[in-house]
Amino acid sequence: MGRLSHCGCCILPPELLLRIARNGNPSQREAALDTLAVDHTLRLGRATWQLLDGGTRRGLFGISGAGKQRSIYDAHGAEALPGRLVRAEGAAAQADVEVNEAYDGLGATFDFFADVYDRNSIDDAGLHLDATVHYGRRYDNAFWNGRQMVFGDGDAEIFNRFTISLDVIAHELTHGVTGDEARLVYLGQAGALNESVSDVFGSLVKQYARRERAADADWLIGAGLFTAKVHGVALRSMKAPGTAYDDPLLGRDPQPATMDGYVRTQADDGGVHTNSGIPNHAFYLAAIALGGYAWEKAGRIWYETLRDKRMKPTATFRQFARLTVQNAAHFFGNAERQAVAAAWAEVGIKATG
Repeated sequence: MGRLSHCGCCILPPELLLRIARNGNPSQREAALDTLAVDHTLRLGRATWQLLDGGTRRGLFGISGAGKQRSIYDAHGAEALPGRLVRAEGAAAQADVEVNEAYDGLGATFDFFADVYDRNSIDDAGLHLDATVHYGRRYDNAFWNGRQMVFGDGDAEIFNRFTISLDVIAHELTHGVTGDEARLVYLGQAGALNESVSDVFGSLVKQYARRERAADADWLIGAGLFTAKVHGVALRSMKAPGTAYDDPLLGRDPQPATMDGYVRTQADDGGVHTNSGIPNHAFYLAAIALGGYAWEKAGRIWYETLRDKRMKPTATFRQFARLTVQNAAHFFGNAERQAVAAAWAEVGIKATG
């Protein structure tokens, strides 16, 4: 397709940062408020581009071509993009761990989509992959802005560097895949599906890099982001939504695992980060039921659903679920169809009939 959504999607939901801004010490509050200000600008940019051209935008700085093409830039604490080029494709590793983690994470994501689904980069047309590290001062987030990846250093009190988790890198890049294929609007259930698809493939990229079977994976998103001071293991758990953290400062992980806990709110674009726990859990259940490597069957079903021409940008959970069931039957068979339908039924969504 060659056109990407200007998503402005951040890995941390604004509600988490707001809790820090309300309850943290002065240093933590300052970092959270500065991050919220940047993220607010990103959300305004996303809304503007959606109004102007339906949410699409030309891609990255490099030239599309064959094979992996990566460029890593250093913002040196500024907020101007892309910054200074510090590592190009094929160059040796640097002394800066964040440069290397970003470079390796972009590569692992490219390799996954190429090896598993025969996809040539984010737009399936060889799009150059760019990333900027050391963005802002103690910036507590990472995001895909429709052109490139951007990583903050974290505040070193609550959050470590945002290049530390491969699934976070793959999550953000998958927003580009979703924008190219399905253009799911970033609002309500469609927005929660947008976030969930990114969690799904974020986890699958990590599993593929480790060659883990579904039963052996941790199914965590953002493991390693929290410092040792935080009572939590990750930002989200696909295996057990609502259990990723329970911390005096951050509060308790608010994600529901089923429709019984669906959160109706105007915050965070209709609770896109919160309610994504429901389709996340459905995917986990489907992957476990189907067994083996999760990218082979469950991942393929979700990927083909993302590419399905019947997918609407405003898709609801039920509409998406029905397509996954139909694609399970089309690409595999009745046993896979039944397993996917059962996974959705377990989270309270009727995907058949």
